[in-house]
Amino acid sequence: MRPEFTSPFTEIDRAEWARLAGETPMPLTEEEVDSFRGLGEPLDLAEVSEVYRPLSRLINQYAIATREMHQRTRGFLQRNGERQSPFVIGIAGSVAVGKSTVARILRDLLARWPETPSVQLVTTDGFLYPTRELERRGIVHRKGFPESYDRRALLRFVSQVKAGVEEVRAPVYSHLVYDIVPDEFTIVRQPDILIVEGLNVLQPASMQHPLAVSDLFDFSVYVDARVSDIQRWYRNRFLHLRESAFSNPRSHFRRFATLNDEAASAIADEFWNNINEPNLVENIRPTRARATLVLRKESDHRVQKVLLRKL
Repeated sequence: MRPEFTSPFTEIDRAEWARLAGETPMPLTEEEVDSFRGLGEPLDLAEVSEVYRPLSRLINQYAIATREMHQRTRGFLQRNGERQSPFVIGIAGSVAVGKSTVARILRDLLARWPETPSVQLVTTDGFLYPTRELERRGIVHRKGFPESYDRRALLRFVSQVKAGVEEVRAPVYSHLVYDIVPDEFTIVRQPDILIVEGLNVLQPASMQHPLAVSDLFDFSVYVDARVSDIQRWYRNRFLHLRESAFSNPRSHFRRFATLNDEAASAIADEFWNNINEPNLVENIRPTRARATLVLRKESDHRVQKVLLRKL
């Protein structure tokens, strides 16, 4: 008889997960939590305390163990003078699922641990090809798909950070103008932890790309939810942006600012059905099983289950 498939993850419900925080302090205030909240996300102190406080404790343990392993390896190689390699975390998930919020919360929580006071966050949006290059390649309609990123530049960036290069620059992307900002960079200076957040950061290597950025991660998080829920969150976010960012005269999407709810919802669903859902189903969700940990959200945007990869 063929053996049944065994999940590589241990499934933990919210109540059990919350208890794993132990005596970990809750260093964030209500005001700080408010600053992390994305559009339409009901983030509060309870969510941070019950979900992200134990997660920060777990990642801290991984970071300490990784540092000890590196020290032992350097000792074996008799290279004890070499600088400690940064601990790199990848955070993946769909558009509108809340991965940017997760990244911001973890950045601040992990920086409160004495072992990792320097934590920097970079999004892979900065490694999208500029609009002019996307047009040249004929893939403007594929923006956000794996082929729309300069994967070599992203891999080079993370490799240099991992190698301890003193100063590494990441391009900056503007969601307002929907393009790379010329001559503007995020400077990364030998952090204890680097968080890399993006749609496709867990993509595996291939014959065409024999080394993937995910190969350089020490820990990875996939933010998960039902496709129907993410679509609803995406539509609601689009409606919120219509009333705020889209009304900016410089906004790439300013033509949508005057639409009524029905027309704006129709446009949002068109973007979702033609771009975001196909990218999720074809490229993003298949990488979920490669994560170290999965945060599974319910329809109210709150995490109800955590899946941790078995050792």
